[in-house]
Amino acid sequence: MLGWVVTFLIVALVTGVLGFGGIAGASIEIAKIIFFIAVVLFLVSAVVGLARGRTRV
Repeated sequence: MLGWVVTFLIVALVTGVLGFGGIAGASIEIAKIIFFIAVVLFLVSAVVGLARGRTRV
């Protein structure tokens, strides 16, 4: 998911430099949304991992 964030940020930078402000703004917003979804999924995964505890092999 973070790869998608980097892709959208690069698209936003390139389009911003070329003068396409609308596309750049939309790309930044999409990158923000995907980033926050990734952070939430990470936190949920961390909490579930702590709740399950460690299993001995």
